[in-house]
Amino acid sequence: MTFRSAVLVVAVLAAGCASIPPAAPPAGPAAADRAAPAPATPLGSPFAERPAAAGVGLPLLIDRSDVRIGTTVQFRHVPSPSELHDLTLLPGVSRVVLSFDSWPREYAPIKALDEAPEGVEVVAVLSGWPPGRPAVDAWNYLRVPLRIIVVVPGPPPSVDDIQALNEMRGLERVIAQMDEPSRRGFERLQRPLSFRKVIE
Repeated sequence: MTFRSAVLVVAVLAAGCASIPPAAPPAGPAAADRAAPAPATPLGSPFAERPAAAGVGLPLLIDRSDVRIGTTVQFRHVPSPSELHDLTLLPGVSRVVLSFDSWPREYAPIKALDEAPEGVEVVAVLSGWPPGRPAVDAWNYLRVPLRIIVVVPGPPPSVDDIQALNEMRGLERVIAQMDEPSRRGFERLQRPLSFRKVIE
């Protein structure tokens, strides 16, 4: 058999294998009961009966001025020192994104962030107005460079909340999630303000 014939035989076999359809799942209600549930993902299943609840979620940060080819690692919890150390084993880690549904109330739970590898950017996305001044001060105690984004449900309950954010060292931006965007109540904010409207 010539080389050309051998290549033709391999191509035909490959095409034959590729055209075999997968086995059809058994039909009937009993089969539906045995069907495996859709795997959970941060975005939810597209086949779920109801959409995933709207929240801060795990944002994909896109910065037009950042031209690095790097890896972003996202956490929904404060990483431990060992988890932060393990980041050094990943190729090209450039950013760690932390996304919380509520503010950590004191410094102790976030203290481990000071162990982030050198040169890795830490971005924290916090949901809601701070529950008190200690929750704001906790972020000021950290030595690691931070970018903090706060997503709030509307105007602040009091002027003290705005003042607390103004004194937050790493605060980069406040995003107000409102049906009707308005700057009323945010006049004293000394950081960039933008708005988000979620349509379900």
